Amino acid sequence: MNPSAQGWIKKLLQDISDNSTFLSTDKALYYEALRGCGFIYGSNLDIVLGVIEKKDLTEEEISKTNLFLSLLYTHHHSKSDINFTDSAIDFYTVINELKTSFFQELLGGKKSSEQLEKIIHKRIQIDANVLTKNFKYFIINALLYIDVLAYQEYLKNNSISINYLKNIEASIEAIIMDVLNSKLSINEYDNSLIKLFESSLRYHNSKPLEYQTAINHFKSAQEKSYILDLACMATWTDKKIDKNEQRFLIQLGTDLEIVKDRIKDSISSVNQFYSVNKNNIALLSSKNIVQSFYNNSSKMVTKLISRNSKRLYKELKDSKELMVLLSQSTVRDLNDEEQKKVQEQLLDIFKSIPSLAIFMLPGGALLLPLVIKFIPKLLPSAFDENRIED
Repeated sequence: MNPSAQGWIKKLLQDISDNSTFLSTDKALYYEALRGCGFIYGSNLDIVLGVIEKKDLTEEEISKTNLFLSLLYTHHHSKSDINFTDSAIDFYTVINELKTSFFQELLGGKKSSEQLEKIIHKRIQIDANVLTKNFKYFIINALLYIDVLAYQEYLKNNSISINYLKNIEASIEAIIMDVLNSKLSINEYDNSLIKLFESSLRYHNSKPLEYQTAINHFKSAQEKSYILDLACMATWTDKKIDKNEQRFLIQLGTDLEIVKDRIKDSISSVNQFYSVNKNNIALLSSKNIVQSFYNNSSKMVTKLISRNSKRLYKELKDSKELMVLLSQSTVRDLNDEEQKKVQEQLLDIFKSIPSLAIFMLPGGALLLPLVIKFIPKLLPSAFDENRIED
């Protein structure tokens, strides 16, 4: 299943047809699973409840999958008579009407799983420029769980108020910004987190909400748990939550009327998640921007090569000179003339493979050394990962 190619929703539904027991998971346990895999914190590191294997999925692809599974789970527990795909598209249609043109070009016409794929893809994007993404700490929207809460509200009432969406986003913004801006010193982590939240918001109020007003907007247990977990994430600046921060979180939980054990669990969970996964979360990494670019680009190039290996392998076999040079590059450094030949011939090949068109973009040639590095590992593999056999 490849969430970056058309047909992934149908393929995913087929893959989980024999393992749909996750739909009967208790709501509190399902939320804990979303938190454990990073979806709640905006750092998707695994598929919720291990519904399918993560394999080589990128964080963006895991995010798509987790959002889809959570919407499906929410629909299942609503007992709605409307088909899930139609219901989800109707929901995002309403959201679009509340915020003009967000999904405008994707809506209208016959509803289909392909249309829902495009909506979900659009929903998780912050920056559509794939090269620029590699220079950013975050490429995933941090507030995707709001969609799950809003979809639940939509299914309950067969409609959703613009005030619900505005209030919950404004309340999250007020509390999180209050947490971050109240710190004695703001470091790189805090600045990145502020930018992440700001870029994740769809509804911006010119006037920030007062703390108590924000607290009053959280009604359900899920909403309250969510804002507490986000606050815990915001306080985890220096890789620990100190006593003053713990007091703030305990007071926040008390104001939200959350029991003490649940407050302690929220603090403990964020400590465990970030401590265990600190090396896999860009926000917590001490790598400089060049190293971050290299690492993210390596992952992207590896994925592109593996997913296009069948076509690429065939094209390479037909280019004997290029094959010789690539083979030699594994045992010696190519001279300038040879490197130029490799670059030109690779770009010619990439023209014939749409998925590799990224290398044709301005700046794409910067990634070619990574391509040359990974090509020796190239093995033939199936190309259409989302094909469903009749």
